[in-house]
Amino acid sequence: LPALFKQELQNTEAEEGGTAALRCELTKPKAPVEWRKGDTTLYPGLKYEMKQQDSTAELVIHDVELDDS
Repeated sequence: LPALFKQELQNTEAEEGGTAALRCELTKPKAPVEWRKGDTTLYPGLKYEMKQQDSTAELVIHDVELDDS
């Protein structure tokens, strides 16, 4: 069975230049997660940090800009 969200992502507000974190909880621990913005897949680097522990996945966006919304 595929992994599903236990609850939908919530909107997050952040100030430009700050940091924002998006978290989701999945029905399967350690399920592979692919973060996307529209059709674009996000990859770890200076801008994006991806973390995953058990069934919780987190995307941290550094130096938030208006284009990140």
